[in-house]
Amino acid sequence: MDSKVTIRNLILFIVVALCIGWLGVFIDQRLPDQQEEETLGMAIWLVVPLAVVIVLRTFMGDGWKDAGLKPAIKDNIWWYLVAFFIFPMVTLVTLTIGYAMGWISFLNFDAQPYFSTFIVLLGVNLIKNIFEESVWRGYLTVKLLKLELKDVTVYLIAGLVWGLWHAPYYLVFLPESAIHAVLPVDRIVFTVVAIINMVVWTIMFTELFRLTNSIWPVILLHAVEDALINHLVIDGHIDIVNNMKIVISPISGILPTLLYLGIGLWLRRKRIRASA
Repeated sequence: MDSKVTIRNLILFIVVALCIGWLGVFIDQRLPDQQEEETLGMAIWLVVPLAVVIVLRTFMGDGWKDAGLKPAIKDNIWWYLVAFFIFPMVTLVTLTIGYAMGWISFLNFDAQPYFSTFIVLLGVNLIKNIFEESVWRGYLTVKLLKLELKDVTVYLIAGLVWGLWHAPYYLVFLPESAIHAVLPVDRIVFTVVAIINMVVWTIMFTELFRLTNSIWPVILLHAVEDALINHLVIDGHIDIVNNMKIVISPISGILPTLLYLGIGLWLRRKRIRASA
């Protein structure tokens, strides 16, 4: 495909992705009394990027061949297993260190309701992330790769666009109680930390996608993350010492973020060796 078409469509997609959430905020400000996190503006923020991708692929020259829609489970079974266990293993290491240091308490942890909810959330998020990963890896990332950019440039652009797309969610849509359960900071600081985390996570997500040429292992990776660590922290299954959340929080702490960075770079090395 002509690189000019790719660049044009990428610019169009990025502009829409970065603006649509703020349009949602504008709409919600004029429609009071909506249920929290189930507003019309939030629905628009979630749905429009995928709708734009469908239009770009179907009518504006992008096509569907590179969307990574084939599961290719037989060829990638090892990477599906890696995708499933990345977040549980890093979370286990983080919780173990946090408990040993006296920074994390499990007094409120109840295994049966936690794992029952995890299974339900995993199913829900497997469906939800079909739509999200079709956008961020199955479109944005693959089109950046077609431009033959340096790896770090792909990570930064994809990670920042993905992160900044979330900015209206963190700055407006997300309840403050959920923010304070993760970090004892204001919305702006939380947004900055979250975007940095997503840039780091983008390395893992991108490399897993490149290793498998499929969005499905990444859908699994993303679904496990949503079901495992958000539920663990925000729903109060563990208690973290307030001033140590920035270090040890399974969602956005420095320790797990560094571990995810290491895993992303390990995946990159595996991909380079495989391609060589």
